[in-house]
Amino acid sequence: MRLLLSVALASFANFASAAPAEDAATAAAALRNAIASLKSAEGTDDRLAALTKTIAAIETGSSTLRRGMRDVAVQEATIDGRLQSRQSEIATLFETLLLIEKSPEPTLLLHPQGPVGTARSAMLMSGLTPGLTELVSDLKHDLDDLQLLQEIQRDAETVLQDALEAVQVARVNLAQAVSDRTDVPRRFIKDAEKMQKLITSAETLDDFANGLGDISLDAAAAAEVDPANIFGELPLPVVGRVLRKFNEVDAAAIRRPGVIMVTEPGALVTSPAAATVMYQGPLLDYGQVTILEPARDLLLVFAGLGQIFVQTGEVVTKGAPIGLMSDAIGASSLSQDTLYIEVRQDQIPVDPMEWFRVE
Repeated sequence: MRLLLSVALASFANFASAAPAEDAATAAAALRNAIASLKSAEGTDDRLAALTKTIAAIETGSSTLRRGMRDVAVQEATIDGRLQSRQSEIATLFETLLLIEKSPEPTLLLHPQGPVGTARSAMLMSGLTPGLTELVSDLKHDLDDLQLLQEIQRDAETVLQDALEAVQVARVNLAQAVSDRTDVPRRFIKDAEKMQKLITSAETLDDFANGLGDISLDAAAAAEVDPANIFGELPLPVVGRVLRKFNEVDAAAIRRPGVIMVTEPGALVTSPAAATVMYQGPLLDYGQVTILEPARDLLLVFAGLGQIFVQTGEVVTKGAPIGLMSDAIGASSLSQDTLYIEVRQDQIPVDPMEWFRVE
């Protein structure tokens, strides 16, 4: 029986939870690398671009790891439930092993009915052995899986905490790098008074966005982009998930022609394409609004940012930092924020998810 037990233990080679465990471990390793790259980002010539890229990598890595940990938690609950349901079976196994272990070896080889009974007993034991082997193997399988998943969870918690602390510092440094810029390309508004009148007179976002077409800007625009080339290919401006879809009615029975994304506090918002900042500032009940024009008659509207890095008339590159969601410093990892996104083509709101690449 000792030989049986040792063979059963040695026979286990693969984890049933290999997929979620490996995915979580890979995500944790990538997140560690992103955290480590922050130090080198501070020393680069283009500190702003390096910090933006690194913060985005940490936020993406944190989101991926959290998704992986949800899969790990599901796998752990499944294994734990399986073990709980087999408690009586496991108890019987250990009682059997203990009984055999304590029985004197000569007694195991004898039977009260003589040689025939001994032979029959041996046949019964030979039939029982495969079942015991399978049960021991299954038990070892589940216990090893459970231990692995628990270790991954503890490691992930540490990595996520390190990421939260690192990214908070990096966001402060990014804000400082933005304020240190001296060579920001801009397009100057010809008629600031007309812009102010539009801000005060617009009763809806639709009115305001349509009125922007009448505002003239000086200097060359950002490199013109063919809308057909970016349709369905724009990267999402923030790491998060869609809470409210295009034209979906919310709890207050309000229907908006855009989408609402849930983000982590202080999440970085970047420009999905090279564009001109047509407007940045408070607007109606949308809070801080940033409107980008990547191509003629194509507007990207973002509302809900807490800290803004761009100004009206500025020209931004693809991936440039637009700002941060609110509660960037000292925010609870349990709280969340929302970003409202509209895409308007030829003055008509269209489904933003048709324009963005969602993986």
